[in-house]
Amino acid sequence: MAVDTTMLVGEALVGEGNEVAHIDLLIGSKTGPVGAAFAHALATQSRGHTSLLAVLTPNLAVKPSTVMITKVTITGMRQAAQMFGPAQKAVAKAVADSVAKNIIPKDQAENLVIVCGVFIHPAAADDAKIEKYNYEATLLAIENAMKGKPTADEVIAAKDSAKHPFAANQV
Repeated sequence: MAVDTTMLVGEALVGEGNEVAHIDLLIGSKTGPVGAAFAHALATQSRGHTSLLAVLTPNLAVKPSTVMITKVTITGMRQAAQMFGPAQKAVAKAVADSVAKNIIPKDQAENLVIVCGVFIHPAAADDAKIEKYNYEATLLAIENAMKGKPTADEVIAAKDSAKHPFAANQV
């Protein structure tokens, strides 16, 4: 069955402490709304919100082309280095592994783009955990997007029992 790749949405939270990874992403056609968001993210830079391509190493950007956007204002060089280092490597590896595992069909890799929101806590200190958690969260978010997870039925079934890890009141 072919997947409608106009716009797929994925989310995942993995890890704990200041190194926790929370990924929100869009996957879609270069010629659709996700393609427009991709181009806008690369063309519109602002202080503390620098977008960057996901690369395995310089000169080896992943396919589908992936732009990483910051979900938190980058406030210093340490946090910037974490975004341009362990987080970038993690996101790139997860995208490449998604194609290798056929989560994203290889024959669609040139036609799709990914916009990936990445959270780096200003007090995060353990680069190995940042890399591990962001890899796992990105891979899960891509799987969720490509499989349409969660379904509306899954959300309805869990809505009254779900516990948000950062909510003050569990209503």
